[in-house]
Amino acid sequence: MAGDAGKLTAVKVRSAGPGKHFDGGGLYLHVKEQGRYWRLKYRVAGREKLLALGVFPEVSLAEARQRREEARSVIRNGGDPAANRRAQKAAALESAANSFEALAAEWLGRQARDMAPKTYAKAERVFSQMLNPWVGQIPVDQVTPQEMLKALRRIESEGKHETAARAKQRASQVFRYAIATGRATSDPTQPLRGALIPAKVTNRAAITDERLMGQLMRAIDGYEGDMVTRCALQFIALTFARPGEVRGAEWTEIDLDRAEWLIPADRMKMKREHVVPLSEQAVSVLRELEPLTGRGRYVFPGRAGNRPLSDVTLNAALRRMGFDKHTMTAHGFRGMASTRLNEMAWPADVIERQLAHVPKDKIRGAYNKAQHLPERVRMMQAWADYLDAIRSTGKVVPIHRERAG
Repeated sequence: MAGDAGKLTAVKVRSAGPGKHFDGGGLYLHVKEQGRYWRLKYRVAGREKLLALGVFPEVSLAEARQRREEARSVIRNGGDPAANRRAQKAAALESAANSFEALAAEWLGRQARDMAPKTYAKAERVFSQMLNPWVGQIPVDQVTPQEMLKALRRIESEGKHETAARAKQRASQVFRYAIATGRATSDPTQPLRGALIPAKVTNRAAITDERLMGQLMRAIDGYEGDMVTRCALQFIALTFARPGEVRGAEWTEIDLDRAEWLIPADRMKMKREHVVPLSEQAVSVLRELEPLTGRGRYVFPGRAGNRPLSDVTLNAALRRMGFDKHTMTAHGFRGMASTRLNEMAWPADVIERQLAHVPKDKIRGAYNKAQHLPERVRMMQAWADYLDAIRSTGKVVPIHRERAG
């Protein structure tokens, strides 16, 4: 190849006019209006082929000659540099298609129908901001436990221990999906058990002392703020549904004559339709509110009217009534009811079904929206009567499950 060197020079490459300018060994510079392109002409099995080696000045004359020699070495060994390049591109495309980032997006896309919008947004943020920048471009079957641990410890180093644990859980779901679809053989998060600082479990504040419960109910009844907010607090106390379910309640879901609230699956955390029996007191709250909001979509609309109450409204009202975040939250009405109803000896299955929790024994708990409904009807009325009693007297009231006769 020494004899070929020097046919082109850096000056000639810059000044050459339109056309093909050969350097030797099949290498030439093709000058066009659009630019100056390095090409290599060669033969494989008697067939002439052409290989692109780059564009000047990004690829210099010296670098073009080096690429020519590499290609000629492949040819001497019986290979085809153009075929090799196509194979490398195909492998790169396959690698990109099976990267952790690609699999995470594919998995998340399949969960969109079953995830609540907030949950979906949080999961998307975990991937895009906390995992993909560090392991996203790695083929999913090549991510190591050490790489995952490094990414998770970046989150942990910011003091976000619960977020790190959640990110590990989301990553594991992606790896299990990759295994199920034949694109990975193991989950590299599994060996990390115990490697992260445990997240502190913080239970949502809830009042369970009867005297304080009586104070709370009287404070709600006397709330001097917005009527919709007061009714929403009364309703959540009576139904102990999730705050988001109450805030988003629509009048089309309510049947006052049947005293039922049917929450559709797409608004439930577990994506399953849920029946809430309404006590006489709950129906009374809704009838009081109906003239004000009954012509609109939402039972408890925000001030704009076309959207439900915001997620901070109920907690803010509790604060104005003197119950700080360590004492009571909107979600705490669920804990309050669960604790007291269990102490009243109502069956755990009935309480859990009313809380819309999925049974751990999924075979025994095959879902039925009306499961335990007759007993739940009795329980919800007993709960409303109990709240009335402690509200009016402020004394401990021994109300227990009404035994079927």
